[in-house]
Amino acid sequence: MGKLTVGALRAVLVVVFAGTVFVQAGMVWALVGGNDPEDGSVPLTPLRVITILGMLSAQVALVCVWRLVTMVRRGTVFSHAAFRYVDVMIGAIVSAALVWFAVTAVNAPGQREDPGVSVIMAGIGVAILGVALMVLVLRMLLAQAVARDIEAAQMQAELDEVI
Repeated sequence: MGKLTVGALRAVLVVVFAGTVFVQAGMVWALVGGNDPEDGSVPLTPLRVITILGMLSAQVALVCVWRLVTMVRRGTVFSHAAFRYVDVMIGAIVSAALVWFAVTAVNAPGQREDPGVSVIMAGIGVAILGVALMVLVLRMLLAQAVARDIEAAQMQAELDEVI
C-alpha cells in the first residue's frame, strides 16, 4: 500500500470522523438545549438519540479501519492482532444496521399512507447487514492468509535448520 493511498484514506477517515463528531455535537446540543420543540409530526428526541448511537458505531468502524491501515503499513496485518479490529468492525456494522432498523421503526408510523418508504428503509438495513457479512468473508480470508503466513514461517525455520 503506497504512501499516497494511505494518506488519502487517512484524510477521508479524518474528515468522516470529524463530520460524525459534528453531527453528534449538534444532536446533543439539540437534546440538552431544548430550543427545538417537537410539533408531533416526527418524534425528534428518539431520532436524535438514534443518530448519536449511529454516529458512534460509524466512529468505531473508522477507528478500526485506521488501525488496520496502520498494520498494513507496518507489515503486521497478517497476524492474530488484526482479528480484534476486524471483529469490532463487524460488530459496529451490525450495530449500525440495528440502529437503522430503529430509525425505520420510528419513521414507520408516519408512512401509513405510503408503506413503500418503510420497506425501502428496511431493505437498506438488510444491505447494511450484507456489508457485515462481506467483512466476515474478508475475515475468513484473513484467517487463511495468517495460517499460510505461519505455515510459511515454520517451513522457513525448518529450511534454515537444514541449511
